[in-house]
Amino acid sequence: MNSPHLSKGSKEPPPLKGNKIRLYSNRFCPYAQRIALVLDAKKIPYEVVNINLSNKPEWLFDKVPGGKVPALEVENGEVLWESLIIADYIEDRYHQHPLYPKDPLQKAKDRILIEQFNRIINTMYRMMVSIGRMNINDDEVITKGLSTFEKELKDRGTPFFGGTKPGMLDLLIWPWCERADILKVFGNQHLLRRDRYKKLLEWRNQMSEEAIVKKSLLHSDYHIKYLQSYRAGMPDYDLILNSN
Repeated sequence: MNSPHLSKGSKEPPPLKGNKIRLYSNRFCPYAQRIALVLDAKKIPYEVVNINLSNKPEWLFDKVPGGKVPALEVENGEVLWESLIIADYIEDRYHQHPLYPKDPLQKAKDRILIEQFNRIINTMYRMMVSIGRMNINDDEVITKGLSTFEKELKDRGTPFFGGTKPGMLDLLIWPWCERADILKVFGNQHLLRRDRYKKLLEWRNQMSEEAIVKKSLLHSDYHIKYLQSYRAGMPDYDLILNSN
């Protein structure tokens, strides 16, 4: 997971053998973390090739349009991209440890919530690449979005959206919840008030203690240091290796 990030001029990994699959990833990419979480939850062995997103290897463009990450190379050498498509493929291809609800209606509702979470994702991304505090509209998007998920947890009456253990909805929104402390860098602690999001914050604490989450979990300090390097124009993808 914490291997060096390959860049232009690096050697292409050898072809896969047997039933192995390969995840083209980046240690600080939340979309790539989604796929690692899904693979770990379903207990599927895989290898990781980390990619320097600022200086991508030439051979990656031959595998994936635009050199996108995450990308999943499957047993026959074909490559899939786009995190939601990859997650659904994994769920359909590997039947052990199912992550979506069995009930088709509940599965559809979970998919709607995943789509709704995209508004929070887009707002957090704007926050990352901009300078200064978020504007009032951004505050409103995150507040309303989190309130939706707070209410959903209350209505379900379970520790996780997936019930007694994390399901697909939990895993696909987790990477951004792991990074929530980034908001503090911009003076937006008020967006994480415990009196407003008691259930969500309890959920966040429980998620961070799950074994499958711990495999890719990074402390907030790493996310903040990475963000600082990103905003300085020199993203330090190997920050973890350089810190050891």
